[in-house]
Amino acid sequence: MKLLLRLLVTAALVLLIANLLSGVHVASFATAVIVAVVLGLLNIFIKPILVLFTLPVTIVTLGLFLLVINALMIILCTYIVGGFAVDSFLTALIFSVILSVLQSITYKILGDDK
Repeated sequence: MKLLLRLLVTAALVLLIANLLSGVHVASFATAVIVAVVLGLLNIFIKPILVLFTLPVTIVTLGLFLLVINALMIILCTYIVGGFAVDSFLTALIFSVILSVLQSITYKILGDDK
């Protein structure tokens, strides 16, 4: 049940951010749900590999390089999900930061924080 709630919250946030941030385009709520699923899967399977390979850079930048990895996950998602597009790397970076912050706030409010 918690997984479904997290999925729907993330989909709603993706749709909200797309409406507020120019450069992010989502076709529908169904597309936003697919984006949420794909982002979750990318974060489970691909992100840890990227983090491992870029560990020296992440350490040197005191963890700020993780923001770049998050933006890369968003860009990769645009290639996988039809109906979801991000215009530039900077837009993907801003989108990923806003999404992460809003997810943290929302999950804290819902009492579903990690």
